[in-house]
Amino acid sequence: MERLAIIGLGLVGTSIGLALKKAKIPDLEIVGHDMEPTHSSTALRRGAVDKIHRNLFSAIEGAHSIILAVPVMAMKDVMTLIAPNLEPGTIITDTGSTKAQVIKWAEEILPAEVSFIGGHPMAGKEQSGPDAGDENLFQDAVYAICPSPTATTTAQTYVVSLAESVGSRPYFVGPEEHDSYVAAVSHLPFILSIGLVSSTTKSPGWREMSRMASTGYRDISRLASGDPIMHRDICITNAESIVYWVDEAIKQLYEFRNNIQEDPEALELAFIQAWEARARWLARKDSAEERPGDELPSSSTNMLAILAGDKVANRLQELTQTNKSDSSKYRKR
Repeated sequence: MERLAIIGLGLVGTSIGLALKKAKIPDLEIVGHDMEPTHSSTALRRGAVDKIHRNLFSAIEGAHSIILAVPVMAMKDVMTLIAPNLEPGTIITDTGSTKAQVIKWAEEILPAEVSFIGGHPMAGKEQSGPDAGDENLFQDAVYAICPSPTATTTAQTYVVSLAESVGSRPYFVGPEEHDSYVAAVSHLPFILSIGLVSSTTKSPGWREMSRMASTGYRDISRLASGDPIMHRDICITNAESIVYWVDEAIKQLYEFRNNIQEDPEALELAFIQAWEARARWLARKDSAEERPGDELPSSSTNMLAILAGDKVANRLQELTQTNKSDSSKYRKR
């Protein structure tokens, strides 16, 4: 019987346990541990783990592999605690939203005889805790895999198999690249969501304003309901990349601000181009199989004609031609 230990039984840890149970992997025992007793008991009651241990060292004893599903800033402390008790050949992976700092800690703290593979399943929800755990949370999601320099091929293969077992698509990426990419497509969105909620709810007119807030506000503000500790830890461990993308967003907002006041046609063009960029992303995301070199319509006009009809496509072409000579003006604002 192979033992897998999950340290941290919140949303992600519980969901991994449930997904592995759904996969019906033979001869696999899943042991769980969480500092919060109610998390442990809930994960056990829901069938995400076979047994729980209140003691961290008992949980990892005899484990072939260990998943660290704790907040990013807790990773260092957990690694420090378990390092003296790890058996040679143990495979350790994590689920943190940042990778460079976590891998650095692993190289500094964990013994050379174990293999650490950074992991990040690109899936989640605004709810937290084991009650929010979902066996289908990772279905068809990208699972970023960042091996440490000393990780064995066997360990890498194991984590790939783990990602596939929970329904994800493994994606190898360097830790610095990972942190830069997710700062833009994962971390910036929750900063913008929190910024929206903070700016609107601090208004003296929020009580009356809130009565008019509907689906648009709800959808954009959803990420602000995420775990505050998780968001804080992500920002601390990926500060440089997040600040870069926050600055880029501020530049874009100022450009929109200026165009709202001064240039409605440039504003319309920007909105159409953003519409098209999102449509292209969704077309790739929803394709059955996305491979490098896959061809999609390369012309803006062709893409819009397919997805929105000729009227919008013609308007884009008209605006592009009208603004072509003035494009440098918009870039300099």
